[in-house]
Amino acid sequence: MFIHVTVTSSSGWRALLNMSMRYYCTYFDKGYLVRAIALHASLSKHESQPFTLYAVCLDELTRILLERLQLPGVSTIPLHEIENGDNELRKARLNRNLVEYYWTLTPTVIIRLLEWNPHVEMITYLDADLFFFSSPQPIFDELVGHSVLIHEHRFHEEFKPALKYGRFNVGLLCFRRNRDAVAVLNWWRDRCNEWCYARLESGRFGDQLYLEDWPERFSGVHVLSHIGAGLAPWNNLQYDYSVDVCKQVSVNNQPVIFYHFHGLQFAHTNYVVLSKIFAHKFTLEIIRCFYLPYVKSLHCALNLVRHVMPGFEFGLSGYAAIEYTAILKDVANLRVMADADGFVTTEPVPLGDEYLLWPAGQLM
Repeated sequence: MFIHVTVTSSSGWRALLNMSMRYYCTYFDKGYLVRAIALHASLSKHESQPFTLYAVCLDELTRILLERLQLPGVSTIPLHEIENGDNELRKARLNRNLVEYYWTLTPTVIIRLLEWNPHVEMITYLDADLFFFSSPQPIFDELVGHSVLIHEHRFHEEFKPALKYGRFNVGLLCFRRNRDAVAVLNWWRDRCNEWCYARLESGRFGDQLYLEDWPERFSGVHVLSHIGAGLAPWNNLQYDYSVDVCKQVSVNNQPVIFYHFHGLQFAHTNYVVLSKIFAHKFTLEIIRCFYLPYVKSLHCALNLVRHVMPGFEFGLSGYAAIEYTAILKDVANLRVMADADGFVTTEPVPLGDEYLLWPAGQLM
């Protein structure tokens, strides 16, 4: 795979980062469409520079709905355009399940977008379940003088055994258009095409464990140090949070940039399980700071989609707790999963005028 590379000086990099259009990319299917729209809304609120979000649509319904919504700055790309003429990718699709194939796509999507858009000097990949709480500028400040940016899971002590799945998380990655970054992308794509499965095997796990030695294997790879980027259920308990008069959330006195809402699951349109992974723990402070704003944004996104497709339900009933939805009726609710078999039935905690939290085993 060849990508035309334009090498810029460090001063040129700084000018590009501070003055030009920013380029992001993500991919998702109809099950994650509502989350992707919430991601876009958070970027629109906090990104101080003009931006383009390339949205690779993994099914045609997603592409059609996005094009009807005409979200500012969103450029839709159908999956078949990514796959066209790519025999290695087509071969990979035949020997893994759908989720594993989606993981396989990550480096190829980034390569294709750089290949097709020679004006893009740097691109940032985002998982569709990220949500920004402040400007991403500190991320790009750290990228100055480097070619690739990755970030750690920063696991809480209770999650240290999960290091076997990878020190780094694929949720946000930055790549420049230069030789060092292209070398990383081409190597990663080849590895993912060869092997990308949801199991641990020979030091590999999905597309994620391949990042493990990038700082040593490749030149120009920077590990993000800002503590406010990459907050998630696997690390949120180890930090202190505060909220200022402008409702800006800080973590250990640094602004929160983005939170990764991994594991969040709709059981019903008005019924959200904060995480389907029971090991994830939450405090009321974390729920109020992060989950309540996110769920509100998800409901706004759902209303947008239903404006163009009434009755849209994809991704909204994925957890087998539907027996509880009858008592929730039309009130938007949060509920924390108690265990694999059911829920603790306790009195709900009000979270504002509309939202209720049903405490359970995951609430600290």
